[in-house]
Amino acid sequence: MAIDFKTFTTVAPLVADARYPVLLRGRHGIGKSCVVYQFAKTVGLPVVERRASQMTEGDLVGLPVIDEVRGTTTFNPPDWFKTACDNAVVLFLDEVDRATPEVRQGIFELTDSRKLNGHCLHPDTQIFAAVNGGEHGAEYQVGEMDPAELDRWTVYDIEPTVEDWLDWAKGNVEEVVWDFINQNRGHLEHKEAFEPNKKYPSRRSWDRFSQTVQKGNLFGETPEFGLLFNVATGFVGFEAAVSFTDFAKNWERQVTVDDILAGKVEKTADFTMNEHCALIEKVGASGRIEAGLEEGELEALGAYFIAIPGEAAMKLWNTVASADKDATIKLHGCVVDGVKVGDHLTKLLVGDNA
Repeated sequence: MAIDFKTFTTVAPLVADARYPVLLRGRHGIGKSCVVYQFAKTVGLPVVERRASQMTEGDLVGLPVIDEVRGTTTFNPPDWFKTACDNAVVLFLDEVDRATPEVRQGIFELTDSRKLNGHCLHPDTQIFAAVNGGEHGAEYQVGEMDPAELDRWTVYDIEPTVEDWLDWAKGNVEEVVWDFINQNRGHLEHKEAFEPNKKYPSRRSWDRFSQTVQKGNLFGETPEFGLLFNVATGFVGFEAAVSFTDFAKNWERQVTVDDILAGKVEKTADFTMNEHCALIEKVGASGRIEAGLEEGELEALGAYFIAIPGEAAMKLWNTVASADKDATIKLHGCVVDGVKVGDHLTKLLVGDNA
């Protein structure tokens, strides 16, 4: 059974604290590496990362050195492994299922006994690895991991939710990219069968596209949408690039959280239910409610609550209630053009005939 990132972040510390190695399995570009780095930041340890797919046997176990006095041969560890032996780190081995059989045999010893050729890991070093195998293995050119190999790992199949990405991406990607994915969630990543040599979007590719947009100022005051489309195609593929560019052309007329809190409710007059729901999600994700709303902002939010369809209004109410109890109480008491927000809420809950 696959778990999302929020679940993984509650489980991983327990396993890692017991010093058992953790293996993440999942599709490419979903953020497996990112969640390992976030874990390391949480526990205050540096990350030592190595791609097992690029390692030779010597890169893993080190090179032999002759002890002429004793007449024996020992192995000097590579620098990255010595670091993990001398210091507490998060040792992250990526692409383990793309490694050669010799390297994987070495990792076998590492995960089983926390040592290689007599060199032991630091007692507080924690081992993580990531692969594209598991239920998605048939889609990739990777080696299968046999039962004995898997038995050395604590294995978690990762299937992150769209909300996982949206939570992480808020403040980390361009707002236009965040808004597009929030309103077009099917374009975040491709989950069906892959056609050979066709480019598809992924969580990683949207992040890289966003960084390119930001560094190149491609969505400035006068964006060149033809250029934006061509850049997007290289990162997320043709279909997603078409949809994103069409969305970006109309994005400037999108209603923002600031618009709602400034009382510009009229800008939503022709909104569909989906557009209201997307805007309400933006309100919730903005952090503005938790940060504390001014009296005028609460009244503006109340005006929006009264003006929108009942289903959307209840979504807005639940969003405020889950964010801040005090804001909910204050919003309940707001009066907008002679209409009390609390009375309107009661009307929505019990119906017009109550």
